Amino acid sequence: MQFLLAFTVVGPLLGAAAALLPAPPGLKGKSPDQAVLRHGVTVTGVILLAAIVLATGFDHDRPSRMQATTDISWIPALDVRIHLGIDGISLPLLVLTALLTFLCALYSYFKMPSGPSPRAFVALLLVLESGTLATFAVLDLVLFFLAFEMVLIPMYFLIARWGGEGRRAAAWKFILYTLLGSVVMLLGLLLIGVQAGTFDMVALAADNGRGLSTTVQVTAVLAIGLGLAVKTPMWPLHSWLPDAHTAAPTVGSVLLAGVLLKMGTYGFVRIVLPIAPDGMRTFAPYLAAFAVAGIVYGSLACLALVRPGAKGDLKRLIAYSSVGHMGFVLLGIATMTPTGVNGALFANIAHGLVTGLLFFLVGALKDRYGTADLDTLAGATGAALYGRAPRLGALLAFAAVASLGLPGLAGFWGEMLALFGAFEPAEGLSRPAFLTFMAIGAFGTLLTAAYLLLVIRRVCMGGPRPAGETAIADVQGYEFAAWTPLVALTVLAGLWPAVLLGLTDPAVQQLLAGGTR
Repeated sequence: MQFLLAFTVVGPLLGAAAALLPAPPGLKGKSPDQAVLRHGVTVTGVILLAAIVLATGFDHDRPSRMQATTDISWIPALDVRIHLGIDGISLPLLVLTALLTFLCALYSYFKMPSGPSPRAFVALLLVLESGTLATFAVLDLVLFFLAFEMVLIPMYFLIARWGGEGRRAAAWKFILYTLLGSVVMLLGLLLIGVQAGTFDMVALAADNGRGLSTTVQVTAVLAIGLGLAVKTPMWPLHSWLPDAHTAAPTVGSVLLAGVLLKMGTYGFVRIVLPIAPDGMRTFAPYLAAFAVAGIVYGSLACLALVRPGAKGDLKRLIAYSSVGHMGFVLLGIATMTPTGVNGALFANIAHGLVTGLLFFLVGALKDRYGTADLDTLAGATGAALYGRAPRLGALLAFAAVASLGLPGLAGFWGEMLALFGAFEPAEGLSRPAFLTFMAIGAFGTLLTAAYLLLVIRRVCMGGPRPAGETAIADVQGYEFAAWTPLVALTVLAGLWPAVLLGLTDPAVQQLLAGGTR
């Protein structure tokens, strides 16, 4: 298990290096481009298999214990260690990352985004996967920062070189926002490490802030929280996200929404909550206030985009919806309760599955129509995607109702638990304030349902296809292969939430208790 976790993290890097080498003659297939794309599918498939083996070999009776650990001294002078491990909090995110990257590689094999050579594309995709997996597996603050930063460059180039209109400006905005946030975050991480005398996240969590003064905790939470909030993204630090999603290629949007946004909220749960609880308690009401502001703001922005005549872009609408959905995650974390934090972790996974599927579907629509403009899509389909491509329309409607939190699908449980956590926040937090936040968040769910149902009505519903007009291509075989796992897992998580909650709850209980349970 130790080797398997290390291989899962490092394997994509080895695959990225191999992707830049010439393919052996017997493996070139029809062309070198096809060979390197097949290489990407193979490597990400092996990493997914390794992640599944890790999940099956995981001791599910003790999900709060760090498993498959590796602990090797790296920089003795600073006591920085190569410390890896997984528990019930990080395991689902690890598997989600491996799954989405594999599905993106599979999709790209058949539908490569226009741009430079596939060789660089595959290498960047694998470097991105390695950095993301490392973020969820490392247990040292310095390594966490390095992994956190490792994903920025590949995502920048994926947007700037393989994106659509406005890609360069969007890529620069993405890199500048996240780099500036990361500089502030590094200062907070160094402050904790120097004051506590260790960068080991397990030891720091077990200490539960007892070795850090309240002033140090407040300062560290402010610095670290700002860096994590940019990546989440939290309103009003979200403005890089709509541009990045709109310009990114389909697989870039899937990974950005499905994986990269989770790195920020994971940092709150893994670092801020257990290591600096007093500092977190000081800022929790403000975090909750920004979270519910993001929920309402994201929904109102989507309602403005979906109006007829607004020339709203469907990819941009889904990007703004992510601001709202991640607001529920931040609200759950801000409650500092097991219920709220479990809801935040569940909503993280649900958002990765559902929004990943939504971006795949919008990418397919854009490929067919050459645009994601809502007015054009509604007019081009005769407001009847059901009549022209019924399977594609049904999948879009399914993803939309899953995103609005329909009971029985994955999106429901995370938002409900986050609101329940706000109903009874942790000791020391103002219950009237959090009841207000809960009411605003609940109102946000109504706004979410409104804009997503409007999307379904405008793009999917209408009369039959006019005579003489040809139907657009419905779901293709490779699309079916890439999207089916996301549909199945969305239903499974909605009908059987104990699969995830059984993993996260013991780990969350121990994390909040400082390792005393």
